[in-house]
Amino acid sequence: MMDAGRHPNITLLTYSEVESVSGYVGNFVVRIRKRARSVKEDLCTGCGTCEEKCPTRVLDTGYSVGLGYRKAIYRPFAQAVPAIPVIDRESCTYFLKGRCRLCEKVCPTHAIDYTQEDTILEVEVGNIILATGFDPFDARRIPQFGYGRFPNVFTSLEMERMLSGAGPTGGKVVLRDGKTVPQRVAIIHCVGSRDKNYREYCSRVCCMYSLKLAHLIHHKTHAEVYNFYIDIRAPGKMYEEFYHRMLDEGIHFVRGKVAQVTDATRGPEEEGKLVIQFEDTLTGLQRRMAVDMVVLAIGLEPRHDSREVARLFGISTDADGWFKEKHPKLDPVATMTDGVFVAGCCQGPKDIPDSVAQGSAAAARVLSLIGQGEVEVEAATALVNDLMCVGCGQCIQACPYTAIEFLEERQIAHVIEALCKGCGTCVGACPSKAISLRHFTDQQLIWEMRGAIFGMRTEHATRDA
Repeated sequence: MMDAGRHPNITLLTYSEVESVSGYVGNFVVRIRKRARSVKEDLCTGCGTCEEKCPTRVLDTGYSVGLGYRKAIYRPFAQAVPAIPVIDRESCTYFLKGRCRLCEKVCPTHAIDYTQEDTILEVEVGNIILATGFDPFDARRIPQFGYGRFPNVFTSLEMERMLSGAGPTGGKVVLRDGKTVPQRVAIIHCVGSRDKNYREYCSRVCCMYSLKLAHLIHHKTHAEVYNFYIDIRAPGKMYEEFYHRMLDEGIHFVRGKVAQVTDATRGPEEEGKLVIQFEDTLTGLQRRMAVDMVVLAIGLEPRHDSREVARLFGISTDADGWFKEKHPKLDPVATMTDGVFVAGCCQGPKDIPDSVAQGSAAAARVLSLIGQGEVEVEAATALVNDLMCVGCGQCIQACPYTAIEFLEERQIAHVIEALCKGCGTCVGACPSKAISLRHFTDQQLIWEMRGAIFGMRTEHATRDA
């Protein structure tokens, strides 16, 4: 990130949002809303004095996933690039009550600006790479696992932050009371994944990060760690070896789906603990196990606004909401819109090595287009007959590639040939038959059929003779 932030040919627009995209490959015009930080970026040095002195503490539901606190003026995390804080206007005392302004007083470069407003930028670009990532599955959607009801049920992201030396607990694994070290921990795999009630696909990363969490928890606490899994999927390089290493370390693996996490006890040994009810498919028995802590290995979901973003950039999504590639095997980084590429988990669940590889591939594709200087477009594109078009707009609604625009001054439709893929949808939708497909006009098709019929007649006449 630091290298990208310092690169002379890279402009970082953080705390910004794309509002509209127009144009086509080589000529995109992108409208961006740069949100107000209430901090002047050209004056701020990132010294952190404002964060240190700010008296308002807010629960950090972002980076610390609710386990820690941040200030009303903050950076998401210590290594954030650029190192410029932002004022949370919904929590800042000045924006709520009109008083305080302490950050303004202590800032040595006078970079605080409470009157700052959003700015609109328009940039012209030749290519676009979408790398919007994923959303973690919300474990509250599965109430039988007790997340949000039982304090000692954690998600895998919460455990990641807890295990971090720079995290809210300083790397110590403790229960919600902040001091009790668990003696028995259960990790439930495939929470939200491989489940017909939620997401049927495999999230690909859960098995391996669950093994990593099990290793770190066991190393830090010497607790008994139990992994409840459906199947262990370890297809990557050295993944299977790591799985066998966990077996050698004494990590327990139980094959079977967990039915419920409850605090209802059946004996004194279960008092004050969480009880997991599960089926052990290797023995065929239904069992109960009392543990101190439960970790839910949550899966990966498409971003909540993935379909809106797809429409914005003129691409499509699959049934689950992941961005759809041009071809899953032969062209996994391109989309059906020329000049728009995808990389990382926005296209589907994948781990870090796969995301890095796809990002490099997308960058290489963009470089190849830049090097060409010219782009070949589809030959069989749609063509509007200006004299017959009545401007009803049905072709615009029907076009899946947003390749048709409406010319207000002439009140007719116009095809942007660089975007048209020659699918013919608009030809069938036009009620006045004002659109034709180059090289596939009705007249050409009729003559092709006449030629075929003439050829058949000639062949039969030759045989009869």
